[in-house]
Amino acid sequence: MSEQPPQDILDGLIAQAQGYAEFSMRKIGQVPPTLIALSPKGPIHLIPQNLADERAKNHFANTARLVCIAHDVTAAVLVLESWMTAAKPGEELDTTEPPSEAFDRQEVVMLLGEAVGQQKRRLLPIIRSDNGDFFGFGDYQGPKLDSFEGRFAQILPPKKPDTEAKLLAGAMLTVRGITEQALRGQPGDESKTAPSGVTGRARPGKSQRPRRRR
Repeated sequence: MSEQPPQDILDGLIAQAQGYAEFSMRKIGQVPPTLIALSPKGPIHLIPQNLADERAKNHFANTARLVCIAHDVTAAVLVLESWMTAAKPGEELDTTEPPSEAFDRQEVVMLLGEAVGQQKRRLLPIIRSDNGDFFGFGDYQGPKLDSFEGRFAQILPPKKPDTEAKLLAGAMLTVRGITEQALRGQPGDESKTAPSGVTGRARPGKSQRPRRRR
């Protein structure tokens, strides 16, 4: 059987990430920031316990990069719930106002996908019912997402890491308390991830029927 083309692999991983996002929204009403990745040894999932401040966000982004190096990741998708604003037709975007404080802000889930020589992004506008419960994802109608910058850009290394780079990244993950067993969802090793603020639990799942929150 022939291998899947890299484009199909990334498209499939993005589809899996979207299913995970919908499952999380229906199950717990939010989407934990998550790295979903593929490596020669199988899938990897990385979830921080929180992104409460800038330091925590940078820590998660840098840990995700180390994971991609240490485990020779070939494709990855970051799943991030966020606020966004878009410029109105004929107007420039106001970059001085944080999206979270904008009057016309929109709640979205961002899927930031990367593979060798590829970058794909998908925005999923969150639709809520009158009581605030998640109803579903809408269709993004904004400008084309040609580029993406920031701490969560370029999670994959620019070139294939050599053995020395992988060993060094693995050692840095060990210092942070991140184990391969936890990243691959293997039981009996979750407690070792606690000090770092990152866990490998909560694998993506299939969509379920909507459930109201109490």
